[in-house]
Amino acid sequence: MSSDPSAIPGPLPRSTAAGAGARGEAGSVAEKPRNGLAGLKYWRYDVGSGLLVSLISLPFSLGIAIASGAPPVCGLTSAIIAGLVFPFVGGSYMTIAGPAAGLAPVLLAAMTALGRGDLAAGYPLLLVVICLTGAVQVALSLAKAARFAAIFPSAVVEGMLAAIGLMIIAKELPHFLGHPFHAHDFFGYLRELPGQMLVLNPRVTITASLCLALIFALTAVKARWLKVVPPQVIAVVFGGVVAYAIGLRGGDLLSIPNGLRIVTPDFSGLFADRGLWLTAIVALVTLTMVDGVESLATASAIDKIDPFHRKSEPNRVLLAMGISNILSSIAGGLTIIPGGVKSKANIEGGGRTLWANFYNACFLLFFLYVASSLINKIPYAALSAVLMHIGFKLCRPKVWAHVASIGREQLLVFAITVVVTLATDLLVGIAAGILAKLLLTLGLTAAASTPGRRDLGAFRRLATLFRSPVRGRALVGGVYHLSFAGPLVSFNALPVNEALGAAPGDSSEVVLHLDEDVTLVDHTSCENLLHFAEEYERNGRGHVRFEGMDHMKAKAHDYAPLHLAASGLLPRHPLSWVGRLLSRATARLAPPRPPGPASAADRALLDHLAFQDRDPSSSPADDLRWASLSAAEAPKGRWDELDKHSLSDPDAPRL
Repeated sequence: MSSDPSAIPGPLPRSTAAGAGARGEAGSVAEKPRNGLAGLKYWRYDVGSGLLVSLISLPFSLGIAIASGAPPVCGLTSAIIAGLVFPFVGGSYMTIAGPAAGLAPVLLAAMTALGRGDLAAGYPLLLVVICLTGAVQVALSLAKAARFAAIFPSAVVEGMLAAIGLMIIAKELPHFLGHPFHAHDFFGYLRELPGQMLVLNPRVTITASLCLALIFALTAVKARWLKVVPPQVIAVVFGGVVAYAIGLRGGDLLSIPNGLRIVTPDFSGLFADRGLWLTAIVALVTLTMVDGVESLATASAIDKIDPFHRKSEPNRVLLAMGISNILSSIAGGLTIIPGGVKSKANIEGGGRTLWANFYNACFLLFFLYVASSLINKIPYAALSAVLMHIGFKLCRPKVWAHVASIGREQLLVFAITVVVTLATDLLVGIAAGILAKLLLTLGLTAAASTPGRRDLGAFRRLATLFRSPVRGRALVGGVYHLSFAGPLVSFNALPVNEALGAAPGDSSEVVLHLDEDVTLVDHTSCENLLHFAEEYERNGRGHVRFEGMDHMKAKAHDYAPLHLAASGLLPRHPLSWVGRLLSRATARLAPPRPPGPASAADRALLDHLAFQDRDPSSSPADDLRWASLSAAEAPKGRWDELDKHSLSDPDAPRL
């Protein structure tokens, strides 16, 4: 490792107990569990994991269907179809697919609009849209379009999920309080809430409150047995006992048939009514975008905690989703997405391959045909508590504090996405977030322009954000050199990712050169670069170095932390305990300028520790980790001190 601050080495591979165990069992890369027929030999692991996942999938699927405005059994239909399709199509290794809470607000809004307020009439029409969504996903996968998910700014994706979490909470209020609402939008629910509190059903509210409190209490306990019996399952069973004890009956309990009941898509009804075409197109675009981005993000996040360090194939995942959505809609099911919570449970349950999906589906079929009478004793209140907990995890204060710790400009993009989504819909919210990100990035590149050079002007600066920043690449003596000349931002991530992926297999080192025209490396691009470095070293191919940071230092004139410390690129310095202490404090939206050089280094560690505290299972976009690193934001007078604290000792312990 070089002590030259302009040549910063890449991050060390992560080492986890799970990973060590996987290496011990697998022994080598060639022995990593594979999908397909070769994966059937791991049936002992996958059957046990499939049973565990089915216990989670059962209440989740029922609750998500209810939140979507569909019959409860339709959620089980979706999970069963996904389990029967994914093992044969593949694309990932540890993800468990099924209906997703993140799409419930979209499905409910589309169903209401298509049925003109009548959910029963809108559901067969929604199935047509889901079928068309699947067909579009198949076409996109064949066109290798999964790579375009990289251009979505992470702050926008995180904001989208936070808004979805808030909408889930709002739309579960009727089941939580035991009284119907008249509102259909988020702010309408808030306006109606005070009046509804006066006419709530006490028994329903007590049941829901006790179940929700139990879930929060159990998730706070780090007991090993809770990995075998998930808190949500315990809460649903507890809710059934409470409902029986206090006398909940009839419409307060689930009512599902003994077996599958298929509702078919009404193609003729949708195509014959031209007044619904625009609504259907908007729903189609929204479902395709949200389903695709969230699914690919989830698969990528699960790859990072896969104990065998296998990598999913995004286009194959997109193909599997498309086929599953087509078949699910034909059978009367909902949209399908790889689920983060269920996928993490699959890892903790010892699953090895996608066959865990298949066994999960088999157990769900067993529950549906054999235990439907027990399922019908589950109160809606218990399922509303499960969904409210999911919604809370998507929008909890920790998410806001995390984004605030990354940078105020990212918090602004995040907040705009959330507010606009809640005020309008997901499609408009995503567009508003991307526009805000674009304008902020444009401003940062203008502020970081090189002194002495002619200003490019707003339109040319805008063009550079979409132009490939890759200047050249070459393999010299086993070292792959990749040179960048221009801002590295989410909007030009495709050519950057392609250049990184073109690293020759026989290269022993990769050197990423940032020349003086690289005025900005935004947090999305930084995430991509550092993830590449981590994967490159984890696979034993060699080392990754970043060169050219000195150019950005020379042009710096404002303050921002050196967020590369978050990846372990910078060694630990003596004051790291200060960062650890501050990381547990409440994040402020506008942190003051640090009083001295050491505080800048501490702030970098503060970000690192905040990232470490993230729970990878809470949402696909929880991996939002990297802040803008630009010449406009870096402390010109503090670089040397930061280097002294963080870079001078090449043998210091790594973060």
